[in-house]
Amino acid sequence: MRDVEVRAGGIDLGQLMKFAGLVDTGGDAKALLAEGVVLVNDEVDTRRGRTLRDGDVVTVADEEPVRVVEV
Repeated sequence: MRDVEVRAGGIDLGQLMKFAGLVDTGGDAKALLAEGVVLVNDEVDTRRGRTLRDGDVVTVADEEPVRVVEV
């Protein structure tokens, strides 16, 4: 699992996916979310605007999971 540091206050799921390098564009994020292959804390999530907080874990398909770390 890889930690991704973000500012306190959280980050949107779509933004995190781009920031962490899980996708190249927002369109890629939207497509993966629509396919149902994005997990947040081991549950499928389709909301690109979902706010992630410290400790949330995001897994996209076969990629290494990333954990949100607020600094």
